[in-house]
Amino acid sequence: MDFAPLIQTPFWYLRHGETDWNAQGVSQGSVDIPLNPTGIAQAKDAAQQLRNRGIRTIVASPLSRARVTAEIVAEVLDLPVRIDPDLREVSWGVQEGQPMADWFHAWIIGGPAPAGGETFAELRHRATAGVNRALVEPAPVLLVAHGALFRAIRAAMGIEPDRRTKNGVPMWCAPGEGGWTID
Repeated sequence: MDFAPLIQTPFWYLRHGETDWNAQGVSQGSVDIPLNPTGIAQAKDAAQQLRNRGIRTIVASPLSRARVTAEIVAEVLDLPVRIDPDLREVSWGVQEGQPMADWFHAWIIGGPAPAGGETFAELRHRATAGVNRALVEPAPVLLVAHGALFRAIRAAMGIEPDRRTKNGVPMWCAPGEGGWTID
């Protein structure tokens, strides 16, 4: 599959706050699991960290764990939240609601998707399209989405994708001469 490149514009990325399934090590995928109290606190903390960063646009996944995280940040930043369905988390088919397992690492490097799920390549294609749509909005942009989706974005950046993204921790993603950096 040929992949479109990411637009070379810096942006903020925030994985949603914690859910009960995150805490239990259960794969959520496209199941709409809400934030737990820890996740709400993480979103409030992230909002404070993102104050005075000049953010002009917030784009989020439609799944409530990301949308509510974005809404908490948006209230502090006094901005609206735009929803992009391509920023939703990957569909893991029959693995949704199951403990994370060995299939996950093989899936990232091109192994088969669980029955009824998306391949990593399909996720990367969709994620790149959603990010590129967001990056033409007034900058800097804050994207609020998911862990596996950020792995796909990392792959599009040319960075090792098989790294866990912490819940509720804002990250600055910037292109440079040596490639993308994430701080």
